Amino acid sequence: MKTLSIGLFLVISAGMAQADWLQFRGPNATAVSTDAKAPADDLKIAWTADLPGRGLSAPIIVGDKVFVTCSSGPGQETLHVFCFNASDGSKRWERAMRATGRTMSHNKTCVAANTPCSDGDRVFALFSSNDLFAFDLDGNLLWLRGLTFDYPNASNSLGMSQSPVVIDGTLVVQSENDSESFAAGLDVATGCNKWKLERPKAANWSSATLWKGAVALQSSKGILGVEPATGKTMWNYEDGASTIPSSVVTGDALYAVSHGITALAPEKGSVTQLWRNEKLNPGTASPLVLGDYIYVVNGAGVLIKASLKNGDELWKLRMKGPFSGSPVAAGKRIYVVNERGIFQAIDPEAPEGKVVQEIELKETVLSTPAISGGAVYVRSDAKLWKLQ
Repeated sequence: MKTLSIGLFLVISAGMAQADWLQFRGPNATAVSTDAKAPADDLKIAWTADLPGRGLSAPIIVGDKVFVTCSSGPGQETLHVFCFNASDGSKRWERAMRATGRTMSHNKTCVAANTPCSDGDRVFALFSSNDLFAFDLDGNLLWLRGLTFDYPNASNSLGMSQSPVVIDGTLVVQSENDSESFAAGLDVATGCNKWKLERPKAANWSSATLWKGAVALQSSKGILGVEPATGKTMWNYEDGASTIPSSVVTGDALYAVSHGITALAPEKGSVTQLWRNEKLNPGTASPLVLGDYIYVVNGAGVLIKASLKNGDELWKLRMKGPFSGSPVAAGKRIYVVNERGIFQAIDPEAPEGKVVQEIELKETVLSTPAISGGAVYVRSDAKLWKLQ
């Protein structure tokens, strides 16, 4: 009986374990938490940590550690990677590095615009300056690359923000711009190239998604599905796509930000279009899929709910905008923060959608929240918050 009780306890504990948020928009870039425990209906600020510089990058969470990047100094030439304790916001470690690449950017963005990612053992931080660092979870530097030394014309005068993804031992980074535009798959242990692809020569701020063993690289030309280990083409959608909001996936389809939203079923060597709704037109924020519905925040700050089956619109909810960051979800709630720092929790199951909670953070927020362990993490240039 005692052995049975211990076994039952272990099973229950494993089922309740928190799910990590390892990259921009979380698990597979879906923007939906896989935690067994959803955040509370009435969130409060659990703690606040100070940050020394600018950052549009989102936090990521690995176990009991929260990682976030910043850029500081007159020319944003100092690059920071922070690790905080998730429990109380205390700083575990900080690393500061000097940028080797170009640090120019539009005033609204900054050098720390790319969200870091993790494979659970390492943290990979890419900056707009094309500086790339790999740390272990205790802050030991494993390797670094100044990609500008290898590809000197890979830059964008407005700043770059494509966030890396990691899958099966390969770190995929993008530096897509008007000049030396590329994507590369790097060995996570060494930082050396496994492969490199020339990409369309056009400024691009969208980030890759992961779907059915492929890395989906989005650009103005469309979406290219590549094999992570080799960079070989698996499929290619060539009907154009957004260069700002990123596409989103489910188990059955890829919902491309292309001519509004276009639902695709990519297969080896081919792509089938399932439906298209040109009125589902995201602004800056990337869409998310929750249950049987897709949600889009348009340029006017209106949240649109539509059916996954055919793209038919179900309702529109006007929120307090404008928005730069993307919505995320957990349980039965959608969370989004506007540029004025108003955190909004939405009940998408209400007949016309409903904002059920607002929290005034009193800071400009241009980034996307992260969710882990029943908490929501939000950052500005000056602060990192845990809402629980």
